[in-house]
Amino acid sequence: MTTVRPRNDPAQYDDLAASWWDGRGPFAMLHWIAEARARLVPQATHEASVLVDIACGGGLLAPHLAGKGHRHVGVDLSPTATAVARRHGVAAVRGDAQRLPLADACADVVVAGEVLEHVPDLDAAVSEACRVLRPGGTLVVDTIAATWFGRFSSITVGERLPGGPPRRLHDPALYVDRDRLVRVAAAHGVVLSLAGLRPSVPDYLAWVTGRRDRARMVPTRSTAGLFQAHGRKATP
Repeated sequence: MTTVRPRNDPAQYDDLAASWWDGRGPFAMLHWIAEARARLVPQATHEASVLVDIACGGGLLAPHLAGKGHRHVGVDLSPTATAVARRHGVAAVRGDAQRLPLADACADVVVAGEVLEHVPDLDAAVSEACRVLRPGGTLVVDTIAATWFGRFSSITVGERLPGGPPRRLHDPALYVDRDRLVRVAAAHGVVLSLAGLRPSVPDYLAWVTGRRDRARMVPTRSTAGLFQAHGRKATP
């Protein structure tokens, strides 16, 4: 029997551990979002550059970082996810996004992909992401906005679509207030720019019908659903 877990229960990722790299499985859209996330990651500027991947999951970002020159360090709560990530070249450790087991200013790039909508304490998670980022470094985020459209697109519709999130993976009560995200990041020296993100409709239809192995994520003007944010940490 399939276990029915509460919304946003992290154990769901362990239940689905064998599906991380299934391009037509329950994490399909996470592959597409990881590719879009990587487009905001700058090229390394020195040989020892470190990229910290908060909530790295099964390491889906790894193939999209090829050639960028960063050492890929992942942090995730899930023991099964970190094990999968290590098999894909990520130096992954277990840890909480709200209390990262990493030193101050250790990272040249910090990415927080599809995690802020899962944490009870948004301020703590954003503060931690900024803490481990060195001055001049880049922060990249993607998450879901705390709006009716964010709830509708990711739960009412998204949980019923092929490639969409598994049912009960999200708790809409934790979705992200965009103004608050911008304020908290700015308080820690990072000025964020926001843009919306959605699957390309022709690509998605081609993926559903088996004519493509993935769908591209494309930018949108509206940040009311899935959105990206990125910025650089101020230097002293």
